[in-house]
Amino acid sequence: MRVAVIDSGIALPGVPVAERAAFRLRPDALGVEQLPAQPDRVGHGSAVAAAILAQAPAAELIDVQIFHDGVTASPAAVAAALRWAADRGARLATLSLGLPADRPVLRAAVEAALARGLLLVAASPARGGPVWPAAYPGVIAATGDARCGPGEVSVLPTAFGTCPRRPDGDPRAGGASLAVGHLAGLLAAAAPSSHEAALAHLHRVARWRGPERRLV
Repeated sequence: MRVAVIDSGIALPGVPVAERAAFRLRPDALGVEQLPAQPDRVGHGSAVAAAILAQAPAAELIDVQIFHDGVTASPAAVAAALRWAADRGARLATLSLGLPADRPVLRAAVEAALARGLLLVAASPARGGPVWPAAYPGVIAATGDARCGPGEVSVLPTAFGTCPRRPDGDPRAGGASLAVGHLAGLLAAAAPSSHEAALAHLHRVARWRGPERRLV
């Protein structure tokens, strides 16, 4: 399955990347510009990509950079990245980010991507109110669940929980951001044919239901 990692880049030794591009708000704030991809200076996207490959070694990765010197990006840049990923044949995209408010430009891009059959997995923090794009209908929300090891899933009221840790054990990044990578890897390995099939697969393999109930 072709997976778009919409993040800070992918820099993993020996890991091929099918295509790369970068997007950012223009300096004059009048639109978004597409740039050649640069090395991952943040390390965030590389960690998410490693989590995907830990579950789906055969996944074909697309590097779509929206984070450049930190982990903030404009909604318009995220929207442009989503459109580009869909145009490049991505079947699944990760969005390890969360905006505190709904933005029309992002909503429109998400709806268009979903209409094209793209599976979207987005970060949903365990505490606090809803964040976007995870709160949009049709987006698969992922959060970190400390009970879950790699490959394990919990079904929570507003999200699917999974392993919040980096595959290499490095503590620099974790939580919902890494859960997005792990959950996307599980879906990439299963290669569901639709959003409904993806949800059914996650419910089928879930080890936990709610905050306490263990299923297997």
